[in-house]
Amino acid sequence: MPSRRVPTRLTGPATRAMARAAGIIDKQLRHREVARLSRDTYAPRALLGALRTRLPAVLLTAPPGTVVSHLTAAALWVLEIPLEPRSDPRADLMVPLASRAESRADRRIHRSDLPPDDVTLRSALPVTTPARTWRDLAAVLQPPALLAVTDQLLDGRCTRADLAEQLARRPTGRGCARARAVLPVADARSESPMESVLRWLVHDAGLPAPVLQHRVRDPGGGLLGRADLAWPDRKVLVEFDGDVHRDRDVFVADLRRQNRLVAAGWTVLRFTSADLLGRPDQVIAAIRRALR
Repeated sequence: MPSRRVPTRLTGPATRAMARAAGIIDKQLRHREVARLSRDTYAPRALLGALRTRLPAVLLTAPPGTVVSHLTAAALWVLEIPLEPRSDPRADLMVPLASRAESRADRRIHRSDLPPDDVTLRSALPVTTPARTWRDLAAVLQPPALLAVTDQLLDGRCTRADLAEQLARRPTGRGCARARAVLPVADARSESPMESVLRWLVHDAGLPAPVLQHRVRDPGGGLLGRADLAWPDRKVLVEFDGDVHRDRDVFVADLRRQNRLVAAGWTVLRFTSADLLGRPDQVIAAIRRALR
């Protein structure tokens, strides 16, 4: 009777043919600690939690020329995408136009012939470059999320010229209008994705462009505080408060800083993700009133 232990030789992704060549029988592939990813791909279940260990299994049965793209490429480039639902576990793969590959339970197929300079290696996996990933994401993300991605990319991964070149290469098609609208607004000084979302709301409402990471000083030059968004001529500051602001020490420091700023004549508005996602119109109305 075959052993019910996970076969020690299945240390990575394998097709059924590869498993048989290694002496692993079908019954062992049905072990509870072995996952079947698609029609003919298996991997130890313990390896599937991390993207970098799951992707080689998906690529194992992908056609030649396949490249990791879109949201999965963004994950490899460690880009945080706000507002994006995480329910779909499939990997985004770009295949050549002539390929007949179809989407499966473990992959979502996109078709495009990629120029060689749009492809690179990350963790030994073929992936679209950061700039090409941005252009592809413009086709699937809404402007607030795309701005958040763009801000992150400009913080060292690529330049504004790199992104403009990608847009010039593909000036039409899905996402071109979004990319063209977002790129001029992008700013590497943004310190969080939700801060970028807040800035897009301000831009989309037609409000004056804010100053990012503005430092407020007293008459003697002492620092009273720094704000995510500021309109110094109106003495208005706007902050996005993420989860870290719930920490007691941070909360206390925030209150003390706010008191200093209010005492100096500044209007301070603070918003959370619940505000941005649940009542964006009221957020903009509050900022508009303050700016008046």
